[in-house]
Amino acid sequence: MKQTLLGLLMMALLQPISYADTHDTKNQKIDQSADALEQKVIDWRRHLHQNPELGNREFETSKYIATHLKALGLEVQTGVAHTGVVAVLKGGSPGPVVALRADMDALPVKERVDLPFASKATGEYMGKEVPVMHACGHDTHVAILMGVAEILSGMKDELPGSVKFIFQPAEEGPPPGEEGGAELMVKQDVLKNPDVDVIFGLHISAGTDVGKINIRKEGIMASSDDFKITIDGKQAHGSTPWDSVDPIVTASQIINSLQTIVSRHMPLTQQASVVTVGSIHGGVRSNIIPEKVEMLGTIRTLSETDRTRIHELVRKKATAVGESMGATVTVDLPFSSAYPVTYNNPALTDEMMPTLEAVAGADNIQIINPITGAEDFSFYAREVPGVFFFLGGKPKGLPASEAAPHHTPDFYIDESGLKLGVKALSRLAVDYMEAHAKDKK
Repeated sequence: MKQTLLGLLMMALLQPISYADTHDTKNQKIDQSADALEQKVIDWRRHLHQNPELGNREFETSKYIATHLKALGLEVQTGVAHTGVVAVLKGGSPGPVVALRADMDALPVKERVDLPFASKATGEYMGKEVPVMHACGHDTHVAILMGVAEILSGMKDELPGSVKFIFQPAEEGPPPGEEGGAELMVKQDVLKNPDVDVIFGLHISAGTDVGKINIRKEGIMASSDDFKITIDGKQAHGSTPWDSVDPIVTASQIINSLQTIVSRHMPLTQQASVVTVGSIHGGVRSNIIPEKVEMLGTIRTLSETDRTRIHELVRKKATAVGESMGATVTVDLPFSSAYPVTYNNPALTDEMMPTLEAVAGADNIQIINPITGAEDFSFYAREVPGVFFFLGGKPKGLPASEAAPHHTPDFYIDESGLKLGVKALSRLAVDYMEAHAKDKK
């Protein structure tokens, strides 16, 4: 009897450890590490929040991130797309390369939230001194990814593949006349050497409860293209409009015509689109019909087909109206920025959904309608399969109607939601690497 029990014990000890066992062990390590790191992540976020910097000017933010990554023993590259920081973690065995991205820039907004770490910083925007605030939560994105880098660095030998950490400047757009953001990072081969297989990113949501994750397959955020319409007419005295080619009246007719694009040309039962004129400038006096008017606007769509169609219609309608009024109309489209649709690869989203459900709980995953806001994560996801999701940052119990919107002085984030972001990105990276390690051998 003793020999039989001894034999069974020896067989159990010699039994190879299963994939499920090692996978569960890694998940436990990630969860425990994220719990232990929570206060550090919050402290990093508060430092960044108190010291915000505008796009392409994130000099101190870049140094702060690079110092942390170098201390972890990672291969660190600075100065990417002006101020970006990229680090590579090579795992203990061959496997896929997973990229994780966080954006770093703040906005020209004056903070009104009463916090001990509220921003009092200023910067220069379009030649003027302006207040600067992390009014969109990019400070939380950076702190979360710093935490992920620390956790995964501690598991380096267990990782079947590599992780590329991308800290990106100028998501809100570079200063006029400069290149920047994800588009420039892609141009500078941030997805190469080593070549990235997939990319994951998140965005904090001030209107979503802490503990929740919002996601959808395919287009989750709209493309964004700004336009400039210039109307050249003929100047005249306001008392004799028949002597003019009035660019102000022409502009009014163009605006009315543009508003028919969405309502009369686009399949609204399928998905939304937007054409907005946000700025119109012309004239200096009440009794002078000016020679020129300039208009600025934005176009938002959720598919490349719709995007192409609306661009054609804006050009066609604006120039046709101008011709009918005797004016010369020039349409610059895009004018200064053009973001593609932020597209979640359907197959990759399906594959990683169990990971998000395991981290947050299935009841906390919300499938949302697309958002007409835009994100330059879209440039990465256009090159390699990507998944982008929203992380809850609203205090539980606060009505969504009372949560201050992003890009406003009262924007506020409940920091208890950051730990879920650390766990989610860490688990997405590890789960993908383990599932696809054999593909890279």
